[in-house]
This record gives sequence, C-alpha cells and structure tokens, in this order.
Amino acid sequence: MQSVEQYFCPRGNNTYCIDTLRLSTLKMASFLDNARTRGVKQVPWLDRLEDFSDIFYRKTKVFLPHIARLCLVSTFLEDGIRMWFQWHEQRAYMDATWNMGYFLSTIFVILNLFGQIIPCIMILLRKRVGIACGVLCGIVAMQTIAYQILWDVQFLMRNLALAGGLLLLLAESRAEQGKTSFGAGLPSVGDGKNAENWLQLTGRVLLVAMFATLLHFEMSVSNVIQVLVGSLLIALVTIGYKTKLSAFILVLWLGFWNVYLNCFWTIPANRPMRDFLKYDFFQTQSVIGGLLLIVSMGGGKISVDNRKKDW
Repeated sequence: MQSVEQYFCPRGNNTYCIDTLRLSTLKMASFLDNARTRGVKQVPWLDRLEDFSDIFYRKTKVFLPHIARLCLVSTFLEDGIRMWFQWHEQRAYMDATWNMGYFLSTIFVILNLFGQIIPCIMILLRKRVGIACGVLCGIVAMQTIAYQILWDVQFLMRNLALAGGLLLLLAESRAEQGKTSFGAGLPSVGDGKNAENWLQLTGRVLLVAMFATLLHFEMSVSNVIQVLVGSLLIALVTIGYKTKLSAFILVLWLGFWNVYLNCFWTIPANRPMRDFLKYDFFQTQSVIGGLLLIVSMGGGKISVDNRKKDW
C-alpha cells in the first residue's frame, strides 16, 4: 500500500511534496478565516459603545454589585418599612379579608416587617445570601396568596419577576463564593457552574415579566418610542446578545423614565396617586438592580454571546 507521500509524489520527491501540502493547508485555513471574518459585518459605533460599557464596568466593578443589590431589594425594603407605618391598616385589611382575627393578622404584619427588612440587610452585608433569598421568596409567595395576587396577571408577573431578581442575586452570590452545590431540582451535569448558568438564564427570563408590566401602551409618540426601544433591549438581554451593553443601555433608559414618570416626591402625601407612583418607582428600581447585576455578571454560558465564541 502506498503512503500519502508516495501517492502524491510517485517520483520520490517527498520533502518538496510535503512542504507543498502543508503550504496548501495553511492557505486554505487562512482563506476560511478571512471568509468567516468578512461574513461578520463590523459596526464601528456599536464597537465604540461596547468599549465604553467595558470601561464603565472596569471603573465601577468594585461598588457596582453593591448598588445593584441595593436597587434590587429596594422594593422589599420599602414594603417592610410601609408595614411599620401602616401597621393598623395592614392588620385590619387581613382581618377583614381572611377573617383571621387580631392575633393572626398581627403575626402576618410582623412576618412581613421583619421577614423583609432582615433578609435585605443580610443581602446587603453579604451574609447568608442563600438563606436571605429563600426567606424573601417565601414572603413573595405568602403575599401572592394573602393579597389574592394570584388572579391579577399584572401583580403576579411582578412577583414572578421579583423571584427572578432573587435568582440573579443567588447566582451572583454563588459565583462570588465559588460554590459547587446549588441544591436539588436544578438542571445539572455534576458541575455547579452549569446550575449557576441556569439560574442566570431563569433570572433574565423572569426579569422580562416585570419589564412587561412597566410598559404603558398609549398612542403617543414618546410612549411608542419607549415601548419599542425598551422591548428591543430587553429582548437582547433575554437571549444574551451583547448582554452587558444591552443591559447597560437599558439601565440608563429605565433610570431616566423612572425619575421622569414616577416622581412620587412631587405629589402631596395625602393623595392616593403618591402611593401608586411610589410603588411603580421602587418596582422599576428592582428591574434596574437586576439589570445592573447582569452588567456585572454578563450573560453566562447559556447566551448568544457565549455561542458566538464557537462560531
């Protein structure tokens, strides 16, 4: 049987033929690389935006996660403080709605008060973050039933999104601590990083639910632009394409509209509109906190950005 060299070089000039084959292989690889590069169109302004977002992250990576966590738990903090100032109103509501009596209604208010403020402090101090997230998830589930949110689609989606934000917090905490165990029930192939990536993906998807409740479909030019731009950016964040850049732009976008539209501090305290705007303001802050965590962590392995590395 002939060897490769003998097949291509029957007259024995093997060295010359081998060098020729190697050169041809290198030329073919170079041609394929150039073709692949030409197939991806470069967008200069988009590249400059990505460079700017990378510079922003490098300069703020020390305190950015702390700001993100504060924004994300702001809803729980505000609700816990409200339990203190509206103690009698909350207790009376639970007694009238569920006929729980004075004692059980008081226990409900106490659980909501300390069950939100203490875990938020634990999260901000980076102490037992997994336990704190679990307690807050329990509070979300309890409020969903107690306030009959289960049958209100808008409030239900917001509560699901809060759970998604807590998943992002848990994923960020596990990544920081280098944990390898994420508990039962999560997809795993024996590697904690895989479960962490699934937590990030689930958190991003649930974050969309909260963002959808913030959209107000009104026929005005500014509102249509807000809906289109916001929907495009949140879609990019969900699939994990240009994840950090999309999340960064969305933070700026939502931050501007949140201050402009939900300025509850300009409304007198005795008007009901103040409470509605205040609620929307802190809900949007939670969305911004989740997006800041995404800016800090990126899209993870389950994202288009990660797949692009294999193309």
